[in-house]
Amino acid sequence: MKQTDLSTYNNSWYQPGSAIKKLLWYFVNVLFFMNPLNPSSSLKRILLKIFGAQVGDGVVIKPGVNIKYPWKLSIGNHTWIGEKVWIDNLDEVTIGNHCCLSQGAMLLCGNHNFKSKAFDLMIGSIVLEDGTWIGARATLTPNTICKSHAVLTVQSVASGTLEAYTIYKGNPAKKIKVRVIED
Repeated sequence: MKQTDLSTYNNSWYQPGSAIKKLLWYFVNVLFFMNPLNPSSSLKRILLKIFGAQVGDGVVIKPGVNIKYPWKLSIGNHTWIGEKVWIDNLDEVTIGNHCCLSQGAMLLCGNHNFKSKAFDLMIGSIVLEDGTWIGARATLTPNTICKSHAVLTVQSVASGTLEAYTIYKGNPAKKIKVRVIED
């Protein structure tokens, strides 16, 4: 039976940005985003824009957030990003208007090919359409699309497409009911 050989791992094809840009962002991320003592959303929005992110009006970014590459991030208007959210955006992440990413949610754009001896890196984008709510400690995997106003409940794990106005729960996430928004 064949075995994994991590000494053969090679992701040299993956070039998400220059070394200096990644290094500068690393320190900005640690000092201003991951740092629990910095509650200022307005400063974080400015820093994200400086590093190439598209950021809408009224975006709230709580302390403890970790963003891998802001130049691969787009956030719509009036979106909330809760404490300890991890946006591991090895690929593009697009977050629509009026979305909520609750505490500890993870958006993971990378994975590995478990069939490959070298454990090859695989990446895929994540899209959250308007009004999406990702519950606390829930996880989105590469190539996930959350349609308009979809909900992923606490600690659930989603991959693929989540239908509009539908609530999903579990690992793997399954449809449990329709989301009805009342006045």
